[in-house]
Order: sequence, then C-alpha cells, then structure tokens
Amino acid sequence: MKLRRLDQLLSSLGYCSRKEAADLVKEGRVLVSGVSPKKAESKVDAHAVTLDGSPLEAVDGLVAMFHKPLGYVCTHSDGEGPTIYELLPQRWSNRNPAITSVGRLDKDTSGLLLVTDVGTLVHRFTSPKSEVEKVYLVEVDRDLDETLISTFASGTVMLRGESKPCLPAQLKITSARSASLTLTEGRYHQVRRMFASQGWHVEKLHRERFGEYLLGDLQPGQWRIVESSSITTHPLHPEFADHEQE
Repeated sequence: MKLRRLDQLLSSLGYCSRKEAADLVKEGRVLVSGVSPKKAESKVDAHAVTLDGSPLEAVDGLVAMFHKPLGYVCTHSDGEGPTIYELLPQRWSNRNPAITSVGRLDKDTSGLLLVTDVGTLVHRFTSPKSEVEKVYLVEVDRDLDETLISTFASGTVMLRGESKPCLPAQLKITSARSASLTLTEGRYHQVRRMFASQGWHVEKLHRERFGEYLLGDLQPGQWRIVESSSITTHPLHPEFADHEQE
C-alpha cells in the first residue's frame, strides 16, 4: 500500500490547491478511514479518504468514455472553437497530469472518445503496433458501390500526399448511402480521405466503438468513468497527448 501526502493527493486529483486542502482538513470535510486527520501533510492511503462523505474519484488513474457532440474540438488550445473539456468536470483538467483525449475526432465528427490521465492507456490505443479496432458509422453523398468493400479490404487504398497504402479495412454497407467502417490505424481524417479517394464525400461521421469500449446508450455530452484496475498506470507523457484525428 503506497501512502501519499493528503494535501498533495487532493491537489493532484484536481479537487483543490495544497493550501485549500489544509482548509478542507480544518473544516472537517476530509476523513481518512472515517477519522479526521490531524494535518493536511499526513501520509494516507488514497482509497481510505473521503471528501464531503464521498470517496475520492479515480485515485489510480482516470479513464472515462465520452460521447463527443458535433461542433466541439479535441484540444486544450484556445481559438479553435468550443472544446470537449468545457463539457467535462473542471477538476479533471485540474488533475496532475491533466486528462487528454485518446483518439481525436474533428469538429464535424461525433461519437466515442476516451479521456484519461493514464499514459499507458494512451500509448496502447495510439501505437500503430496495437492495431486497435475503431468502428465508424458513415453517411455519404451518393449511393455506395459494392466494389468498395473489396477495395477497402485490399490494403491498396492510397491517400493523397502519402506514400504508404492504408491497411485493410472492413466496410459493411447498411443502406444505399450509409455504411460502417472498421479501421485498425488512425491517420489524419482517414475515413473521409479513404472515401474521397474513391469519389465519395462523407456527409456524416460517427464513431461507435474504440477497441473494447462501445458507446452504447451514452448520450451526446455525457461521460462514464470505466474500470481502470486492469491497466498499468503511468503518468501521461506529453508526446501521447491528443493523438489521432478522424
């Protein structure tokens, strides 16, 4: 059992500053195994701490599914429009390290994102070697041709400006102008560019699955924390932040 300083713990989880943690302790709002600690510098087991009667959130690393609505961007930077972080709890961005999205979706794409401060998870889902499946629902501007199924599966589709063909992808045509596409790589705007390379324009794009995570009944703008106990947690390294964009 690893013990951590109480004030540092509360600060790193985004609840408050270290100075504010001392005030919370004095006010009796923080308990450790049901008992008020003597001081904010006390070493504690994070799992034994409650704040205002509730256990601390995701003390071993935060992993959440989020249904990204249309019109939002996946960036911490200002100036590109409303960001997904405006829809998520502010304390998540105050965590140290702060959360980031795993697998970006552009402003005109909706669907499943993972948000996390677990570097190992980001690496696992963004590394090309992992070949994590992503499933997209696509609507295009004209009737689809059955030949697209074999074309996308062939591993020969070239994207403009690139010298290496896309990996084989599984296309299922579900109606005249809609389909699902399963990819195992994450190039910039890949879905849109794949269809454009064959003469189709993507009108709507929505991601419904990312690896083992399925969007299900999660509504636009909603999130759900998922179990991260099976993931080896390491701090999030900046090189893994905000990777991949469809």
